[in-house]
Amino acid sequence: MQEKNNKIYDVVVIGGGPAGMMTAGRAAERGRSVVLLEKNSTLGKKLLITGGGRCNVTNNKTDVREMLAKYKGNGKFLFSAFSQFAVKETVEFFNGRGMPTKEEAEGRMFPVSDKSQSVWDVLVDYIRETRVKVQINAVVSGISFDHTTKNFRIKLKDGTETTAKSCVVATGGTSRPETGSTGEGFMWLKKLGHTIIENNFALVPIALFDAWAKKLGGITLSDIKLTIFQDGQKQEDLGPKQKRRVHTGKLLFTHFGISGPAVLHMSREVGELLQYGEVQIVLDLFPKLNHGALKAKLQALLVAESNKKLKNSLNSLIPAALVTPLLSIAQIDGETVNHSVRSEDRNTLTLLLKSIPLHVKSLLGAEKAIVSSGGVSLTEVNFKTMESRKLPNLFLVGDVLNIDRPSGGYSLQLGWTTGFVAGSHC
Repeated sequence: MQEKNNKIYDVVVIGGGPAGMMTAGRAAERGRSVVLLEKNSTLGKKLLITGGGRCNVTNNKTDVREMLAKYKGNGKFLFSAFSQFAVKETVEFFNGRGMPTKEEAEGRMFPVSDKSQSVWDVLVDYIRETRVKVQINAVVSGISFDHTTKNFRIKLKDGTETTAKSCVVATGGTSRPETGSTGEGFMWLKKLGHTIIENNFALVPIALFDAWAKKLGGITLSDIKLTIFQDGQKQEDLGPKQKRRVHTGKLLFTHFGISGPAVLHMSREVGELLQYGEVQIVLDLFPKLNHGALKAKLQALLVAESNKKLKNSLNSLIPAALVTPLLSIAQIDGETVNHSVRSEDRNTLTLLLKSIPLHVKSLLGAEKAIVSSGGVSLTEVNFKTMESRKLPNLFLVGDVLNIDRPSGGYSLQLGWTTGFVAGSHC
């Protein structure tokens, strides 16, 4: 028999992640009675593992237009929301609650503590201080709207029901399903009349066929360049409609292939191309040097260490773990003494250092995805309030929205912004 909670809340928030907690806290701060429903046994489960447990809170792009350029063509939708709450307000929010932040490479901002727990503590304190009612282990089975009373009814799998005047869906996408992000929110929203764009994984590590690369797990390369090829043709040469960008930054070798910011940023493009044939990624270890400059650098090294073995001298040029596999690919004997290295071998090695071939096997799935793309069509949301254009008093925040973005703090900033705006209007 179904039990019904007779209390009618002003706001029910479904999903206790970053966007959900921000929404709930902000709405309660305005005097609304708020209940937050979280399916897991703890709030913010995914937040605690974000950024390897360090939590990349945002990115230090204080110019709103510069920030919005990172959201891949969706800036025109997001401008209204980011005009209300963006990077500056986010930093002030956390700093003002005792969590100082710091800036690292590429504008990435982290808590000074280097712990996601610090971010979690601020959010949990926020909803506690504003008296949000939190229900954990609250597994929602469906959402309905009563057109007579104009209230939302949230059915839970334990047979209970929660009623509220406004409903906020903050259930996330489908990346890292072990944290509870399984995409059920899309099903509910579709039943309520929304268009759901097919879900994909936007930031995903890449599996390789190359056995040598998979033996380098843990090796990180900084300031490298990656270029996508398909069927031997460079993607940036295929014409404007098929053009693919070159990606630069950090790369991390793993036991399955490659990851790291540069790889994650290109993963969606690679996934699209895999549908049409074999994909190869070419790795340039020295993007700031042209072939001639790198060849001269290598030659100077070999002359300076003329009596050393080639494999030993290369350790000062590239990570030691890369030396043996690269010499093997180039078919050059690493035992050769530098003064005996042939001109053609120096040329071959130079070419390889600027064009190491990596053969793509596949993208890893949802369990490894950093974020997912897809979600509610943006034309169906009023970004001044985050309210649905399909149903009054229904609000949509965070990863339920069809918004692509790179890694680097942009996903969490989307959550903070949309959550704050929704909480200010629901």
